[in-house]
Amino acid sequence: MREHGGNLDLAQQRFGGRAADWIDLSTGINRLPYPVGEIGAHHWQVLPSRSEIEALHQAARHAYATSAPIVAMGGAQAAIQLLPQLAPRGRARILAPTYNEYAGVLTTAGWDAKEVRELDALAGADIAVIVNPNNPDGRSFPPKDLLALLSRVGRLVIDESFADAVPQLSLAPEADRPGLLILRSFGKFYGLAGLRLGFAIGNAADIAGLAAMSGPWPVSGAAIAIGCRALRDQAWSEATSARLARDGARLDEMARGQHWRLVGGASLFRLYETPDALAAQEKLARDHIWSRVFVQNPTWLRLGLPGSEAEWTRLAAVLAR
Repeated sequence: MREHGGNLDLAQQRFGGRAADWIDLSTGINRLPYPVGEIGAHHWQVLPSRSEIEALHQAARHAYATSAPIVAMGGAQAAIQLLPQLAPRGRARILAPTYNEYAGVLTTAGWDAKEVRELDALAGADIAVIVNPNNPDGRSFPPKDLLALLSRVGRLVIDESFADAVPQLSLAPEADRPGLLILRSFGKFYGLAGLRLGFAIGNAADIAGLAAMSGPWPVSGAAIAIGCRALRDQAWSEATSARLARDGARLDEMARGQHWRLVGGASLFRLYETPDALAAQEKLARDHIWSRVFVQNPTWLRLGLPGSEAEWTRLAAVLAR
């Protein structure tokens, strides 16, 4: 398995404790999740109907402000796994540094996949991938700059897994353009990563292809019920976006007290430059707070945002020592 956050089993092996003892800040997952409420027995006991799946699609279109074709999948990762099969093998270029599954999946499938550092270097690719806002550094691009690239590549894939709190960055409203494919994660912003729900939005041909490869029941009945409820809860979404903005500033203030320099970040995580990221990670881990470090850059430390006030208090106490 490629390096990812959320690897609490490794943290427990090195620093002890039960999973319940840890505050996992190694991922960009909302630690104050959407309140799912009751899920009727029907959603666990029978296969999802086509009308139920379409109701989920309509809820997603509403949340993402689009009328384009859409398909629900088992998280954005499920779409990434199928991406190489949408076209004959060719040149893939990925704007990096970014989520490492893109290069790995495309290379394994026989694509000529390379990571590049600038938008212009994506030109000429059969598949060009941009994560917007980016993980881990939060770099983002306005929609007009990305649309200008569309005619210069075969297929432009925009991963908007961290765009829920910044809808002005989203190209979902433009997703029916030929060659444009948008991926959305549900579990990160709504704090329900274990539900395994995400969406691909694009032109009819691409969405039909992904739907055919995903099979007749791509997501569970529980995912449909919770997804429909959450995606239409605009009040919760707006309140959560505002809270995340405040909490990001709060975490940055704590980091300044450690003399960590802000590299960037998105609504659900922050990336800091430290003198020694492994040392910083170990300091936190001794008190069972897990963070993310990067082999390719030993000064980078990524922290998700704490959730409850008790988590904030615990993090502040550890950093104050």
